[in-house]
Amino acid sequence: MPTYDYECTKCGHQFEARQSMKDPHLTDCPQEGCEGPVKRRIGAGAGFIFKGSGFYITDYRSDSYKAAAKQDSQAGSSSSGSSSSSGSTGQSSSAGAAKPAASST
Repeated sequence: MPTYDYECTKCGHQFEARQSMKDPHLTDCPQEGCEGPVKRRIGAGAGFIFKGSGFYITDYRSDSYKAAAKQDSQAGSSSSGSSSSSGSTGQSSSAGAAKPAASST
């Protein structure tokens, strides 16, 4: 339930009231002996506290995106393992020779 700020136009008394958004505005000052008209003030509002899941864009990824990401991660782990074992013996000499030449230039 929101909290609304009120101020009496007669005595200047300021107060807060927790009301439903459907409730009518307060009209009378709660100060003893005043009963002047009150005016709802514009409040600064309240801060939001985000707790739990569902507040990040990655929490709402589609099922097709999740499936594609899973396939990519599985393909990447299987291809990196196979290429490093088979490709390391054949490419290590050529890759090693190419790197010093590129860095010395």
